[in-house]
Amino acid sequence: MAGGFWSCADFMIVLSWNIRGLRRPEKRTKIKSVVRARKVDILLLQETKRSLVDVNFVKSLWLWEELEYMELCLWNPQTFELKECCCSRNFMLLSGMVHHSFNCTLINVYAPNEVLKRRLLWESLSTLKSSFLSPWCIGGDFNEIRFMSERKGCSRRERGMKDFNELIEKLELVDMPMLGTQFTWCNAMDGNRWSRIDRFLIEPRWLEEFKFKQWGLPRSISDHCPILLMEDERDWGPKPFRFINAWGLHPKFKTEVKNCWEGFQVSGWASFRLLKKLGNLKTHLKRWNCEVFGNIDEKLKKAEDELHEWDLIAKGRNLQDAEIKRRVEIRKLVWDLSKKKEWLWLQKSRRVWAENGDKNTRFFHLMATKRQRINLLNSVTVNDVIHDEPGMIKQVVASHFNFLFTED
Repeated sequence: MAGGFWSCADFMIVLSWNIRGLRRPEKRTKIKSVVRARKVDILLLQETKRSLVDVNFVKSLWLWEELEYMELCLWNPQTFELKECCCSRNFMLLSGMVHHSFNCTLINVYAPNEVLKRRLLWESLSTLKSSFLSPWCIGGDFNEIRFMSERKGCSRRERGMKDFNELIEKLELVDMPMLGTQFTWCNAMDGNRWSRIDRFLIEPRWLEEFKFKQWGLPRSISDHCPILLMEDERDWGPKPFRFINAWGLHPKFKTEVKNCWEGFQVSGWASFRLLKKLGNLKTHLKRWNCEVFGNIDEKLKKAEDELHEWDLIAKGRNLQDAEIKRRVEIRKLVWDLSKKKEWLWLQKSRRVWAENGDKNTRFFHLMATKRQRINLLNSVTVNDVIHDEPGMIKQVVASHFNFLFTED
């Protein structure tokens, strides 16, 4: 959307990996190469099988000079600032701030194999939630699936699934689609048993700050896939123009469109003139959106702050006529901007207003980001080769349709 409506927080990349032991140097070299290639900010490791972790060992896994760590969790202190922590045999909880602005809680989980012990772990996490209220992001090896479709060639066990799903529902966590792979674990002996037991689970508040996607990377030195939580930084080229319905709420919008349309003259046949006038109008509306319509979030916050100031003054003394008039104006502005913001997210979410009842902008925000994740073409597979670079994806798709529509 033009006009800077999206809140673009700094990028952050989190990697979770059950490494199944770190005694062999080639495993440490592989982790370091993945950290370098993926520009990882936070690394969560499980099952290292080491009783002692010192700074020299940690540096053998980490590429960047900036480093802080707590047992099996490593991070860049410029990205994450630790404030509190607690741990047990099966998890490490880190509470702090991301990019000096977003309070959050990161949890590295390695769940037991036994159903009853996992249930105790889920109960412990549920109890901790009341002490750590900032939005949770839990990553690691949960040793459990959510649905039978997440398992292949393994015995059916539904007791643990029920407990796991109840935990997710109780903590109100989001289980994002896994891109790049269907399963995250494979039996190393015969290669016939597969499960999706590694993942990230996050609270919806994370999705308001970051446009996260969850990727399963190729297995190599472990029978578990590395799981990557990251935003899509790829350059897909220019974005198509989109008319924003909330523009119609601006009192001068129709006049602006009329003046632009009538003021631009071009010669030629009718379709050519229409094409050029629409192109000129598009360019004009993009500029108008930035300069006049502006950043709604910023304007709304500024208006709400001013209204709050007038309320504080009114509590201490009677307002003068000019002050009362200004207070009424700013109250109306807050209402108008709030309505525009809701219209924007309604359009993005493509949900019918009447179906949802309350004017919950956060709900529409989550629906919009969910639709974007579903609609985006992240990768294509041709002859068992996965292409995820935008340029190659465009080339492969164009070649496919050229082949379909080429006559013999």
